[in-house]
Amino acid sequence: MRPIAFCCLLFAVGNAGGSPRPLRPAHTFSIVARDPATGQLGVAVQSHWFNVGTEVPWAEAGVGVVATQSFVDVSYGPLGLGLMRGGKSAEQALKALLAADAHADVRQVAMVDAKGHVAQWTGAHCIHAAGMAKGDGYSAQSNMMDRPTVPAAMGRAFASAKGELVDRLLAALEAAQAEGGDIRGKQSAALIVVGPTVTGVQERDRPFDLRVEDGPNPIPELRRLVHLGKAYNHMNAGDAATTAGDIDGAVREYAAAEAMEPPPASNGEMVFWHAVMLVSAGRVDASLPLFAQAFHQDPRWRELVKRLPAAGVLPSDAKVLARISAVR
Repeated sequence: MRPIAFCCLLFAVGNAGGSPRPLRPAHTFSIVARDPATGQLGVAVQSHWFNVGTEVPWAEAGVGVVATQSFVDVSYGPLGLGLMRGGKSAEQALKALLAADAHADVRQVAMVDAKGHVAQWTGAHCIHAAGMAKGDGYSAQSNMMDRPTVPAAMGRAFASAKGELVDRLLAALEAAQAEGGDIRGKQSAALIVVGPTVTGVQERDRPFDLRVEDGPNPIPELRRLVHLGKAYNHMNAGDAATTAGDIDGAVREYAAAEAMEPPPASNGEMVFWHAVMLVSAGRVDASLPLFAQAFHQDPRWRELVKRLPAAGVLPSDAKVLARISAVR
């Protein structure tokens, strides 16, 4: 067991038995949840500490999600997922881990399994304000908060929010911050969403795995990354459609991605590869306006066009390449 302090570890003598216990805490607020409509599972977290996403949130497609915090023992994440993968419910997994933990009184842990069973624990020695809220398929938890009302606010926001699971998780984080959040302030955030089953396709099994390592406004930045992640998920769907020979489907997906990141926000990536796909499908005329957008964003895309035929990504057709090069 490795109790993580997010900085150097200190120890104090416990109230019972004289055994030492870890003192430097990973205080934060988080939510774990399952979407009954899609079966997706998710976990989201914010803390006033650097890189919270490496310690607190854990998720596995078709298995469950875990948030381990307060005086955090990181092993609750992989071990909890392992137990649920082996057939234990969230309640059974958490009970087993707590029973083996000599410092359960300083842990705060929540789990949701693939069936939507919820388990939660807040030890008696988590730092005030510490608490939890539980609802249908979710658990919201926090410690060292400015106000004790944070978990309930998260639960209400999650339960009433519309949209995908990722949007509802963000709504819960935003509600926590609006309620006062971490008494120390804000610094990092993370969000993971996984699928209901393992498919072997990354964008289905783990459509969102995002972190804001450090920043003055981590939750708004996390929302921006989620928006961009949705756009790239459309790009991935477009690639899959192209592979399947569904060119019309690919065009729809690429166009949806581009609509989410129009100029000047666009970095040229989406329109460029959309254009390349159209040329490969024989739709050169339709590709030219997209190449023009990419070239306007950064003229180095022109140079990349010259390099693609040798890799088999664009046809080695001098007339086609000349038409692309002539785009202004």
